[in-house]
Amino acid sequence: MEERLVRISRFLSLVLRHDPAAAGVALDGAGWASVDALIEGANAAGRTLTREDLESIVRENDKHRFVIEDGRIRAQQGHLVRDDTGLVATQPPEVLFHGTAERVRLLIRREGLRPMGRTHVHLSADEATAVRAGRRHGAPTVLRVDAAGMAAAGIAFYLAGNGVWLTDAVPPEFLGEITRPSRR
Repeated sequence: MEERLVRISRFLSLVLRHDPAAAGVALDGAGWASVDALIEGANAAGRTLTREDLESIVRENDKHRFVIEDGRIRAQQGHLVRDDTGLVATQPPEVLFHGTAERVRLLIRREGLRPMGRTHVHLSADEATAVRAGRRHGAPTVLRVDAAGMAAAGIAFYLAGNGVWLTDAVPPEFLGEITRPSRR
């Protein structure tokens, strides 16, 4: 995706996940915004956005962060609106991974993983994806999550439309080995 669209995609993440007022839009109870209102609001906020740009961002975003349906758009997960209506509890794989910053690893070992301003903790099915997620916050650390053990203990997991695994929290007893990926 071209750099201009990457910048707009980041802005859309802000608007649709955390701060709809940044584009003067309102999210409904399930996190949906009108596509027309979003385009108008983005342009008013100084971000040049066309319908074609928006469709390209939705189609080409490597993390498939957004979905468009019936003239509306929303973030797949991570938004400030708690909407579990579309989520169905799903049996997770044996192990999942969470990428985060090295600087918080001791705190996480003590307290577990919490959503930290999101509606759920985000987990990856593979370590490489977790490394990429962790690098966004500095030197990455990857935590191994005993998802099978959590599920056996009655903790629910959900699979978002873009392949991200979601759960309410990960207690410390379900956190396994922490790896510090080499800088490549």
